Amino acid sequence: MTSMIRLESIYKIYNTGENEVRAVDGISLTIQKGEYVAIVGQSGSGKSTLMNIIGCLDVPTAGSYLLDGEDVGALSDNKLADIRNRRLGFVFQQYNLIAKLNVLENVELPLQYGGYSARRRREKAEEALARVGLLDRLHHLPSQLSGGQQQRVSIARALVGDPSVILADEPTGALDSKTGIEVLQFLSNLNAQGNTIVLITHDSKIALMAQRVVGISDGKIVSDERVAAPPS
Repeated sequence: MTSMIRLESIYKIYNTGENEVRAVDGISLTIQKGEYVAIVGQSGSGKSTLMNIIGCLDVPTAGSYLLDGEDVGALSDNKLADIRNRRLGFVFQQYNLIAKLNVLENVELPLQYGGYSARRRREKAEEALARVGLLDRLHHLPSQLSGGQQQRVSIARALVGDPSVILADEPTGALDSKTGIEVLQFLSNLNAQGNTIVLITHDSKIALMAQRVVGISDGKIVSDERVAAPPS
């Protein structure tokens, strides 16, 4: 298999007066193309900082990060922004949908920065919404949708640019358990279609939906295990 994400001795260190905080403390991690990996840890474990580094939202203090073979540590802010737009798809706990835009417009939004024509934006947005079963909600506003539907819109928005990696940060945190399971099933289905997925969670039960679970504590990897048979 080919590595999609390769982290080598990654550190993220914050100096606050006399104190040094190692939010990420020497992590090395490789994720292959097509893998579904959950990174699990409690609040303060460093998992969110690690996600920000993987998502090119933050840069490490030291270490190297290769995304699909490209050294992103050497890139300018503009290049990192381009990578976030074209090669990474984000799914957040709070959906981050724009209230005044309808479903179609929310999903089209990342494509506006990629130079797509209006017709192509609509085509790709409709394709993404079809994948999450929301073609009948194109002109609804976020406020007219359930929490689960809003999260599915955010998944469609993450998919619309055909990203190399989908990063899902506590994607079920704002949902009831039944709807949360449905959203996790969507992620599993996307992985079955070949998408590389990195799930960030504090819940070890949710982590078991992935193929592989990486435990993190105090900025270090403390476990890395394959899930024999993820529950359906």
